[in-house]
Amino acid sequence: MNAPLTWHLSSFDSLTPSQLYAILAIRSAVFVVEQNCAYQDMDGTDAQSMHLIAWNEQRVAAYLRIVPPSVKFAEPSIGRVLTALEYRRTGLGRELMRRGVEHLEVLYPHQVSRIGAQAHLQNFYAEFGFRTDSDIYLEDGIPHVEMVRRRVNV
Repeated sequence: MNAPLTWHLSSFDSLTPSQLYAILAIRSAVFVVEQNCAYQDMDGTDAQSMHLIAWNEQRVAAYLRIVPPSVKFAEPSIGRVLTALEYRRTGLGRELMRRGVEHLEVLYPHQVSRIGAQAHLQNFYAEFGFRTDSDIYLEDGIPHVEMVRRRVNV
């Protein structure tokens, strides 16, 4: 955790096999093992998405993917948001989302975005302009809500 973090926004095709392995390993550690949730993480969406990664040398400190419109939702979205265990409660998750929203706005200017958020994280995502737009539903046994973010033209 001592090395400075480096941030990269990468297409799937620009990721090296080692980088992809590190991303899939941390996603499995967080979403499958920590959350005790057996689900199909490799959902066919990664190849179409952009991947925002905070690297600590060869280890993933934080990660999210930006999904284009008409893949998960009609709108562009952010998903698979995670912070490695040793970086939690440091503000890195907020920095990740701040950067993710910035990239989302550059990639898809003036578009509404939508996320499927774990219900207990609604307040976190609200800090970045997302507003709840559905009732709670179960996804892979975990309560979720859809949230939308409308871009304000300035």
